[in-house]
Amino acid sequence: MFLGVKIMKTPIMQLTEAGFQKLQKEYDNLVNNKRPAAVDRLSQARSMGDLSENSDYHQAKEQLEFIDGRIVELESVLSQALVVKGGHSTKEVGVGAKVKVSICGTEHVFDIVGEWEADPKEKKISHESPLGKALIGRKVGETVEVQAPVGKVEYTIVGIE
Repeated sequence: MFLGVKIMKTPIMQLTEAGFQKLQKEYDNLVNNKRPAAVDRLSQARSMGDLSENSDYHQAKEQLEFIDGRIVELESVLSQALVVKGGHSTKEVGVGAKVKVSICGTEHVFDIVGEWEADPKEKKISHESPLGKALIGRKVGETVEVQAPVGKVEYTIVGIE
């Protein structure tokens, strides 16, 4: 506490190297390509006269605002990122690990990633998700129970890469 104000530390966001590079590439593309193109489009639309009835101007302005918002968001994430390097332990589950689990006799492989990289369709689950939290720190042979919409589901860890 400082003069009655609670000072919060900036939270660190964990990302895999691949996730960090993907966000960095998106940021670079926005700053170096998409934003300049959006500024040009806005400038051209502005030169067409009456702005109150110029729909292209309003669309270009909205697009630029969206791009600027995403740039700020990515700057924040990238500046707070803790990049989890490869070579993690295969003895226990951590961010960056591939985890093979058995659910009712069926095996599935999940990548444990940072929250900004999560994509359930690609079986990339966040370490902050219910399943991710249950798996972090566990070892091969352990079983975890996760509450799902269909009820409790048991996952047995079969392998860690």
